Amino acid sequence: MIKDPKENKSNKDHWEEYLKDPRDIVDKENLEIKKKKNLIFKFDLHGYSIENANKKVEELIFDCHRNGYKEILVITGKGMHSKKVNDVYSSSKYSTLRNTVKEYIQNNAILKSKIKKIVEAPKNFGGEGAFIIKLSVL
Repeated sequence: MIKDPKENKSNKDHWEEYLKDPRDIVDKENLEIKKKKNLIFKFDLHGYSIENANKKVEELIFDCHRNGYKEILVITGKGMHSKKVNDVYSSSKYSTLRNTVKEYIQNNAILKSKIKKIVEAPKNFGGEGAFIIKLSVL
């Protein structure tokens, strides 16, 4: 590396001072926290068991509602790779997360009180393999 002849001690001092307090660098995490009321919270349930997925979604609904989020995008997948589809002892409709999680929410009065409605996600957000929980306002 060739040293720039214009580089001097004052430039180096200025750079070190800037690194201590970079005011013009945007902190994306804090920016998102400030704007979270306009954000949609996203969570992917791939790999979760039905029981663990229901617990996680319950936790998400309470946390997002308390923190002012308006929507939660829940990605479940379509259940095409679910091993339960071939299980003669389980329902093909209710052995996949996309169906059981919604059913769990609908049967829980406390969760329902925090929700306006649940809608299928648009194609660009997952379509049949996801849904959006629209939360009520605090």
